[in-house]
Amino acid sequence: MATIRKLRGKWQAMVRRKGIAPRSKSFDKKSDAEKWARDLEAQVDVSGYVPDTKIAEQTTLGDILRRYRDEITPTKRSAKTEAIRINAMLRRDVCHRTLALLSSTDLAAYRDQRLQTVAPATIIRELNTISHALDVAQREWGIHLARNPAKLVRRPSAPKGRSRRLEGDEEAKLLAAADKGRNPWMKPLIVLAVETGMRRGEILGLRWEDVDLERRIAHLLITKNGECRDVPLSSRAVETLTGLMQQPDRDAERVLPVSANAIRLAWEHLRQRAGVGDLHIHDLRHEAVSRLFEKGLDIMEVSTISGHKTLTMLKRYTHLRAEDLVGRLG
Repeated sequence: MATIRKLRGKWQAMVRRKGIAPRSKSFDKKSDAEKWARDLEAQVDVSGYVPDTKIAEQTTLGDILRRYRDEITPTKRSAKTEAIRINAMLRRDVCHRTLALLSSTDLAAYRDQRLQTVAPATIIRELNTISHALDVAQREWGIHLARNPAKLVRRPSAPKGRSRRLEGDEEAKLLAAADKGRNPWMKPLIVLAVETGMRRGEILGLRWEDVDLERRIAHLLITKNGECRDVPLSSRAVETLTGLMQQPDRDAERVLPVSANAIRLAWEHLRQRAGVGDLHIHDLRHEAVSRLFEKGLDIMEVSTISGHKTLTMLKRYTHLRAEDLVGRLG
C-alpha cells in the first residue's frame, strides 16, 4: 500500500514493494499523488518491475548532448565538425526540456523552426545526432525513456545529389588558373582528384610512405568510412606524383603539405579565375567516378577504387552522359 503524506507544503507519495527500490514523488495536489501511486502499483503488479524515471525527470536534452559531445564525439573521425554542430544546438530552447517531458512534438517544432534558416541536410544531421545521443543515454548511461522521440520525427526530404561534372574545356581552365595562383598545391590536387577519385581529405592526408610508384598504388590508411583501401594510379597520376617527389624542397612526409583551410580559400579564388563559379571541389570526385564507368569498369571495380560501400551511394556519385553511352549501344 502506498504512503501519502504532506511534506514541506506538498503531498508526497511513496511506494514500497519487495524487490524494487522505494519510489517517491511530490505533488501540489493530494489527488495527483494518489493517482501516481495507484498507477505505479498497477505497473508493479503487472510487470513486477518499474523503471526509475527520476534521472530522466532531472536531466535535460542539453545535459545529454554535452555528455555525448565530451564522451562519444571524440571517438569519431568527424569529431571537430560534430562538436561544432552540438555546440550550436545547445543554444536552442529545446535543449532545456527534460528527457521525461521531451516529445516528438517538441522536436518537430524544432525541425520546423530550423528549416526557416538552414538546409534540410543540416536538420537531418542534427536530428540524427539527437537520436543517437538518446540511444546511448538509454543503453549505456542508465536513463530510462519510454521511447526515443527523435525516431518518431519525420525528417525533411534530403536534397538531390549534385550532378555537376566538368564540361568542355573546364578542366584545362582550372589547371591554367592553378598555374597562375599563389598556392602551388592546387594543380596536383586537381589532377589527383580527377584521376583517382580520392576525397580532398584523403589526398591531403596522403604520405609518401603510402605511395608505391612502381606498383602504381596509393594506400589510404584513413578514409571517411573508417576502412583503409588501395587506390590504383593512372599514368597521369603517377606523372604528377613523380614530379612532386622530384622537387628538391618537397616535404619528407606529406605529398601535399598544405591545410584543408588553405585549399578551401585557394579554391574560391581559383574557380573565379577559371570562370567555373558553380563548381565545388568535391565535384571532381563525381567526375572521376563517372569517368571510371565510362572507361568500361564494372560496379565492383569502381567501388574498390572509390571506396563506396553501397550501390546507392555509388550511384549518387555517378553521372554518365547519354552522348558518351551512345557508341556502346551499337
